[in-house]
Amino acid sequence: MKKEYLIYKLSEDMKDCTRIDNELFPKYDVKRGLRNEDGTGVLVGLTKVGNVVGYERIPGGGLKPIPGKLFYRQYDLEDLAHAAMKEKRYGFEEVAYLLLSGRLPDKEELESFRELVNDNMPLEQKTKMNIIELEGNNIMNILARSVLEMYRFDQNPDDTSRDNLMRQSIDLISKFPTIIAYAYNMLRHATHGRSLHIRHPQEKLSIAENFLYMLKKDYTQLDARTLDLLLMLQAEHGGGNNSTFTVRVTSSTGTDTYSSIAAGIGSLKGPLHGGANIQVVDMFHHLQENIKDWTNVDEIDTYFTRMLNKEVYNKTGLIYGIGHAVYTISDPRALLLKELARDLAKEKKCEREFAFLELLEERAIEVFGKVKNNGKTVSSNVDFYSGFVYEMIGLPQEIYTPLFAMARIVGWCAHRNEELNFEGKRIIRPAYKNVLDVGKYIPLNKR
Repeated sequence: MKKEYLIYKLSEDMKDCTRIDNELFPKYDVKRGLRNEDGTGVLVGLTKVGNVVGYERIPGGGLKPIPGKLFYRQYDLEDLAHAAMKEKRYGFEEVAYLLLSGRLPDKEELESFRELVNDNMPLEQKTKMNIIELEGNNIMNILARSVLEMYRFDQNPDDTSRDNLMRQSIDLISKFPTIIAYAYNMLRHATHGRSLHIRHPQEKLSIAENFLYMLKKDYTQLDARTLDLLLMLQAEHGGGNNSTFTVRVTSSTGTDTYSSIAAGIGSLKGPLHGGANIQVVDMFHHLQENIKDWTNVDEIDTYFTRMLNKEVYNKTGLIYGIGHAVYTISDPRALLLKELARDLAKEKKCEREFAFLELLEERAIEVFGKVKNNGKTVSSNVDFYSGFVYEMIGLPQEIYTPLFAMARIVGWCAHRNEELNFEGKRIIRPAYKNVLDVGKYIPLNKR
């Protein structure tokens, strides 16, 4: 039998052996995707790291939509973000300190933390050479391999003591921007024939500033402050999002930090998790080309209706950037990002495009409610604006998802540290119901 045909036969067998009828899930009271029937997540753990709020439970059953809130530890993210925006300072390091320690730093502690992060941003020479030699056109894959490579240079990679976990956390938070910037510049050199730039991180710069300096050198202060805000908004989102849950599951086995974080990167790389902002940008460009009058509500509504009916665009029936698993009336991250995005659009002379995106947001929500008519309250999510912001800053699509990881490494580390240190910890081991009947073994010579 030819090997190619055997692969075909095995794939056909796989089609049959992986089929599980949907009616079996309610029959055995199994929550598909760890989701309840109302779409909420199944409660599987306790945490003090963050809290995502998008609805209230009604006594006797049902959900009441409410404006979304996101808490980092016990603090409202809106308060943290607005403080940084008002004072025109960088807030990502403050958020990282808060999520890692559980408390807000004073000025001296924050400055020392910034210096510590800055000290740890440079890469080992072998790591730099490894990034240069790594082949591949996906930065998330290179990031995962680089994280696993860090295990080699850690003198105590398997030590899960609190001191060592905190040291590793700060090292990862510090090095993610450098790895991503170097990996993209190498990709740019290898695939587009551009000059290879390896710029070393600079002292006294924030993480956002250093990343832009290492990536492309030239940037405005509003570019850096907007990127800093995006990092703040995406640093943490509760223990139930797929990548953070992946980090907690792997951490519960006692594995090393680098293996656990690499698993989280693999989860975030999936298009259903970390790639939504790219889908929004692609959709936005399509709408720019196919909507003749960017101010015509009827034309926009008609096109969105056709999209939801799977008639145009990619015919998935989706409007990307609209809706969220938890948020209902609003996503606080989208509201905060829109504030700076408006200023950035003025600086970049993109006010017409921004106005079009705002109108698309309004009409998408309205049309979704009319077409679906399912009583579900939806809003735009942070991805609706993040890709547009990245484009205005001048960032390539290849690093959109790695930027998500650059922010979320903070939440991953905070949740890993919690998973390994609370008194009631146990290896996470849910159950699956087998729905096959027992069969009788047939000897090989009788098959």
